[in-house]
Amino acid sequence: MTKNELVEFIATKAGLTKADALRALDATLAGIESGLKKDGKVALVGFGTFSAKKRAAREGINPLTKQPLKIPAKVVASFKAGSKLKDALN
Repeated sequence: MTKNELVEFIATKAGLTKADALRALDATLAGIESGLKKDGKVALVGFGTFSAKKRAAREGINPLTKQPLKIPAKVVASFKAGSKLKDALN
């Protein structure tokens, strides 16, 4: 599902215009991003939990030249599905 398809689904399901649905989706995504930056975790009960995890620096190999290279440390987003989402998928 693309973002446009999701906006159309939200608009239909919530009885909103596509413009309002797009603003709602953008606000939701901005809220999740802000929560991850500020607290490192956003929990949506039943749906799942977004969290920011630190990934340590490590050594890798360039697949073209086979030369070793250093991959810097960074923070990555992760998602763990909640029970209602897992049940809906199975």
